Amino acid sequence: MSVQPEEIDRQRYAVPVRSTLAPGQAEPAAVPLMNIANILTMARIAIVPLFVLALFAGDGHETGWRITAAALFGIAAITDRFDGQLARKYGLVTDFGKLADPIADKALIGSALIGLSALGDVPWWITLVICGREIGITLLRLAVVRRGVIPAGRGGKLKTLVQSLAIAMVLLPLSGAAATAGTVLMYAALVLTVVTGLDYIGQAARVWFAGGSRSRGR
Repeated sequence: MSVQPEEIDRQRYAVPVRSTLAPGQAEPAAVPLMNIANILTMARIAIVPLFVLALFAGDGHETGWRITAAALFGIAAITDRFDGQLARKYGLVTDFGKLADPIADKALIGSALIGLSALGDVPWWITLVICGREIGITLLRLAVVRRGVIPAGRGGKLKTLVQSLAIAMVLLPLSGAAATAGTVLMYAALVLTVVTGLDYIGQAARVWFAGGSRSRGR
């Protein structure tokens, strides 16, 4: 069988494709959407309405229902700690997880603070500051995402931890020194929320102007 001249030209000038895999290494498999990390994230989202129902059951201050609400909040907060760790450790990071995880976090914290303020347990101004910070930082993250990525810092993780502990203590029907400790933790969470928010704004500004400089330099 004769070979056409066009085929000879294609073979002569074809550029071989080099694999970036090590010898014997298999191609990475696609990460399934329904993995343990995403399941935990979706479970956290599903717990939110159950938590709200328990929080407002009765007159909103019945001991049994408040303990139930605190337990549901605690379970949801624990899933927040483990889903990200599992995703990174076992290579289960997906676009869905990147989007759903922060939504689940803000839904849980926001619904708890708004509910507690509606019941008169947390001042509205604290709820507005914390929720306003979270919404503002989310919008800022979307604005700078094309110019660079700002990694999650220890301050942000500490802020989330203190927020969760403070909310859990306010949810529980505590009195005396324990109730005072919950109030102190809530103010500590407020301070961390503001400080880490300002720090994030500074990092976002540096990423924005650095990205703009690189674009003008090309």
